Amino acid sequence: MKVILLKDVKGIGRLHEVVEAKDGYALNFLIPQELAIAATPAALKEAEVRRKRNAERAELDAKLLAQNIASLADARIVVTAKANEKGHLYDAVGESEIRVAAKEQARIDIPEGAIKLDKPIKELGTFDIPVTTGETFGRFSITVESEA
Repeated sequence: MKVILLKDVKGIGRLHEVVEAKDGYALNFLIPQELAIAATPAALKEAEVRRKRNAERAELDAKLLAQNIASLADARIVVTAKANEKGHLYDAVGESEIRVAAKEQARIDIPEGAIKLDKPIKELGTFDIPVTTGETFGRFSITVESEA
């Protein structure tokens, strides 16, 4: 039985894909769980429209993110944290703290999972932060300062 997936289903397919599923699996699991609908001609046309709309939205989001990353390169983002006299932080600065600081100080929303830190920042100083989503790649700098 051909069905159109309404959500990503592990081992079956991704959102808006038309897949072939066994009749019992489709009728007893996928459709009742609202994971899929039967692939009627009207549903196929609607799925194609949704697929195109999602692709256009993803392209627009990628362009917007590329602009945001480019504007982040010029911004000065400061994260304050408690540190000892040697410059070591008591609590590491991670991805979530950097995202919050970028949103508050540069008014740029970075998607979750876009910041690719090798390890959390544990000392004072200036650091380059890599940002990657899809095919978009960029870097910006943050300064970690001690709280007064």
